[in-house]
Amino acid sequence: MRDLEIKGMVSAHAIIASSIFVATVMPLFFVDNFSIYGTHLTWLYSVSGSVSVVNITVFWLLGISPPTKKHTLSYKVSRAVRSCLYFILSCLLFHAVVVLYGAPLLESALETFSLAVLLSSLTTLRCLCVLGPSVQAWIRVFSRDGAMSVWDTSLQITTACSVIGAWLGAFPIPLDWDRPWQVWPISCSLGATLGFLTGLVIAPAWIHWHRKQLTYKSK
Repeated sequence: MRDLEIKGMVSAHAIIASSIFVATVMPLFFVDNFSIYGTHLTWLYSVSGSVSVVNITVFWLLGISPPTKKHTLSYKVSRAVRSCLYFILSCLLFHAVVVLYGAPLLESALETFSLAVLLSSLTTLRCLCVLGPSVQAWIRVFSRDGAMSVWDTSLQITTACSVIGAWLGAFPIPLDWDRPWQVWPISCSLGATLGFLTGLVIAPAWIHWHRKQLTYKSK
């Protein structure tokens, strides 16, 4: 395990984490009465957009994405279209799962779908950046002992932390505390974001700690 890879991951994760801070602060200069609670959807879309753009840029600059076998324009366009389709399907899938877990079906549908967009930006988009639109590669990475690189391991950790964070964020909602952050889906989106940030910290630390035990083999 090369320390250079881990250092590169730390730098990339620091930039991605910084983008969330910027996405939280910047709307203060452009949106009247902006707050995470009061104008939550604005904050949510700001974070989703910022994380998406920075993820794509960072992984492209690092050359993490899998090499393409074809270099024709039509193939690249097809790959981009499939990636967009996968992202949209991911949003719909997350929306369905959240509804099955108790979110309102029709009431607050926009808020529920917005949460699904955030979750897709924190999880699916990173998979698309690292693995490309390949279902086989996704299944491999998220199966037992399926990671083939430090970035695969990072995907496993950040994805799990984001989903668990959103799930834990749902627990305070039904409690009779009458707090502003209990409005749907504020606590879930905050939980997902905090979980994602936690994953960004845990991933390189865990990989560094276990670097002698981790052996990645081509399959």
